[in-house]
Amino acid sequence: MNSIVPVLLLAVAGMLVGGVVSLARQGATKFSIGVVAVLALLALAGGVLWLLPGDTA
Repeated sequence: MNSIVPVLLLAVAGMLVGGVVSLARQGATKFSIGVVAVLALLALAGGVLWLLPGDTA
């Protein structure tokens, strides 16, 4: 289960980045683009941080 979570987070980040590109092409408001971009960055950071080694105690 632990190895699935970072893959899912990175996949969600990829979909959200695609959403940012789509919103920008459609001329959406900067606020909505910013919200989706922040969510993408959070998902990406979570996926990367989950993969970093650490103590499991």
